[in-house]
This record gives sequence, C-alpha cells and structure tokens, in this order.
Amino acid sequence: METVVALHEVEDVDHWLASPKRAEFFGEHGMSVRTFRDPEGSNRVGVIIETPDMETLDKALGGEDAAQAMKHDGVRPETLLMLVEG
Repeated sequence: METVVALHEVEDVDHWLASPKRAEFFGEHGMSVRTFRDPEGSNRVGVIIETPDMETLDKALGGEDAAQAMKHDGVRPETLLMLVEG
C-alpha cells in the first residue's frame, strides 16, 4: 500500500466535510481516505489516501467519475498538491 497526502482548496469546507462522495469514490477504486481541515478556518483541506499503488490512484483520478466527485464537493482542482510517503 502507498500512503498519499493530498492538499487542496474547496469552495465550502462544511459541504466538503459532509459529502459522502469522497469516501464513495475512493472506496469504489479500492482505496481508503481520511479527511482533514485547516483549524484556522481557511478553505484549505487535505486527505490521506491509502492506495494499492500510485498507478491505481493516477488512473482513478484521471476518470470522469473523479471530475464529477470533485465538482460535487467543490474542489478547486488547480490547487491540488499530492505528496507520496517516503
């Protein structure tokens, strides 16, 4: 398993936190995800993704269902920063 930290901005943090789309999307692709928010109240959020490998994650994020889930959750894709463990 690979562990990835992904940081990005969202339109509405409360909506993003309450949305089931993220867990559904990652679960359907065999991954798990944990969510984090900025305690200072900005629109910056993050996730820790457990993925079988980077190829699986890259392929999943390139799909139309990823774009739809991000749009539903108000993710600003241009702000995405991904860090890989190790």
